[in-house]
Amino acid sequence: MNSIVFEHVDKTYDKKVFVIKDLNLAIKKGERIIFLGPSGCGKSTTLRMIAGLETISAGNLFMGDKLVNNIPSGEREVAMVFQNYALFPHMSVEDNISYGLKIQKMPKDEIANRLKEALRILELEGLEKRKPRELSGGQRQRVALARAVVKRSDYFLLDEPLSNLDAQLRAHARKQLVKIHETFHQTLVYVTHDQVEAMTVGNRIALMNKGDIQMIDTPKKVYNRPVNVFTAKFIGSPPMNIINIEYADGQIIIGEHRITPPEMWKRLMYKNGKDRFIMGIRPEHVKLIINKEDDAVPCSIRYIEDYGNDIGMYFSMAGEEMIAVCDSNAPINNQEVYFHPDYKNIHLFDADTENSIGYPQEID
Repeated sequence: MNSIVFEHVDKTYDKKVFVIKDLNLAIKKGERIIFLGPSGCGKSTTLRMIAGLETISAGNLFMGDKLVNNIPSGEREVAMVFQNYALFPHMSVEDNISYGLKIQKMPKDEIANRLKEALRILELEGLEKRKPRELSGGQRQRVALARAVVKRSDYFLLDEPLSNLDAQLRAHARKQLVKIHETFHQTLVYVTHDQVEAMTVGNRIALMNKGDIQMIDTPKKVYNRPVNVFTAKFIGSPPMNIINIEYADGQIIIGEHRITPPEMWKRLMYKNGKDRFIMGIRPEHVKLIINKEDDAVPCSIRYIEDYGNDIGMYFSMAGEEMIAVCDSNAPINNQEVYFHPDYKNIHLFDADTENSIGYPQEID
């Protein structure tokens, strides 16, 4: 059963500036879906349309089996957490968390039970009487999450809720969010520009750019089988290496150098009917060798970063800067090295459309 469905939804301002254009999306009941993308891509606007905080310019939005285009936010059974904690400064932790329940005139015993459970899940026990000014940033964010949790709404909406936390606190908060979802099984819709949050929290990722969904799939599929160059470059840190290539007479041409790909890639490029492509390869899949071999392209190491267990080697190939992430024991003394493609881990995109041409394994 689909919990949230967008049918041909547009969001415009002044009837001419499109923020969202022809959005078609079905979010399953009880799943964790992440809207990921750069600033201004439309992800927060999409979330706010679900919450009822933004009107829909065209199309239909269903929640459950109900058309909600004109249903007020307060009648949509949503709980929302914002980037800004938005706590009442004069109220204690427990009063901030339970305030909404008291407004609904919920029985005191039920409020107490929900408060106790939220305090336990979010590790806020012992802080009940403190005011927001007496809390750390991480504690304030947990209070904001607890305030949403106690509502036990069908829809749990989060708009970059962890962006104000440092890296260590974000990692801990991500685990708490997943634990909350596994406890209550709400439909969780999460907006972020942080791909680590997207990969670790989501069942599915909807990657957006300029109001369009570029790809929607599992984190593993988005990482390993990007549908276009934008997806390939946005997902991954460091991002995927991208270089323009040509294909002629059964060979890949990189700059002035020719290499011969396996037959399975030849078949795929021939089937595409083009002679210009974009090749992508993730830094961790780049293979650099010291001794020249057939089908290897000469490169020059320009800069080295030490990550501890790994090193990042920036190198120049056919006039393009690329990066390889290697084991810290990798030989790095030589300035001249050779790039040897790992054909199990390369990605090819049409040079004109920038869409993936597919993968030999899928054809076979």
